[in-house]
Amino acid sequence: MPLRYSPVPGGAGTPLQHYRIVGYVGRPQISVGRFRWHRSRYVAIDEREKKQIAEGFFDIPVDNLYAEPAVLQWIKENILEWKNSIIVSPDAGGAKRVTSIADRLNVEFALIHKERKKASEVDRMVLVGDVKDRVAILVDDMADTCGTICHAANKLLCAGATKVYAILTHGIFSGPAISRINQAAFEAVVVTNTIPQEEKMKICSKVQVIDISMILAEAIRRTHNGESVSYLFSHVPL
Repeated sequence: MPLRYSPVPGGAGTPLQHYRIVGYVGRPQISVGRFRWHRSRYVAIDEREKKQIAEGFFDIPVDNLYAEPAVLQWIKENILEWKNSIIVSPDAGGAKRVTSIADRLNVEFALIHKERKKASEVDRMVLVGDVKDRVAILVDDMADTCGTICHAANKLLCAGATKVYAILTHGIFSGPAISRINQAAFEAVVVTNTIPQEEKMKICSKVQVIDISMILAEAIRRTHNGESVSYLFSHVPL
C-alpha cells in the first residue's frame, strides 16, 4: 500500500488551528469522534496537541516527529550570520520550541507577548529580549493568514534586528497571507513541505521550502523493520 498524505483535524475548536498533514499507510474510516484505520500507525510532524490526538482520536500508536533537526540544518546552511542570530517565538506558547533550537545553536532566544482584542485580532505586541544588531529568526509550528508573524517582523526590525527570517513547520497561507509576506520585511519565510507550496512559491519569492519527506520515509522504514524512531527526534536521515 503506498504512502499517502491527508489533512486531519486535530480536535475541537477552530479547524485551521488543528490542521495537520499526516503520513499514513492505508485508508482511514471516520466514526463518531475517532479515527479507525486499516493500518497500524499514525505519523505526524510537529503535532501541537499530540497527547490529545493519541488518546482521543486514534486506536493505533502515534509517532509525533519533529521538524527541528531539519530546521537547524537549514539555518546553518542558509544563514551565514547564524552565530549572531536570536531565535524568537511570536507568542509565549512557543517558548519551549525556541529555547530548544537556541540551545542547540548556542545562541540567545526571545519571545513576543501578544495582547488580543479578540481571538483573531492582536491589540499589542511586547518584545521580551534584546534583538539589537542580531539576525532574528522567528520560529513557529504553523502560519495561516500570517498577520502575527508579519507584525512580529516589523516589531523586531523596530527593535534593532538587522534581518528577519521566519521558519514554520506548516505553511497554510490562506486569505491575505501571501500578500502580507510580500509586503513584509522578511529575508525569507521558510516552511516544510507538509503542505505543497509550489503555487505559493510562484507568486512569492520569499517562500522557501525544507523537504521533510526523508524524515517521514525513514520513520516508516524504521517502523516496518521494528527499529526505534527516536533517532529522528534529533537527526536528519542521510
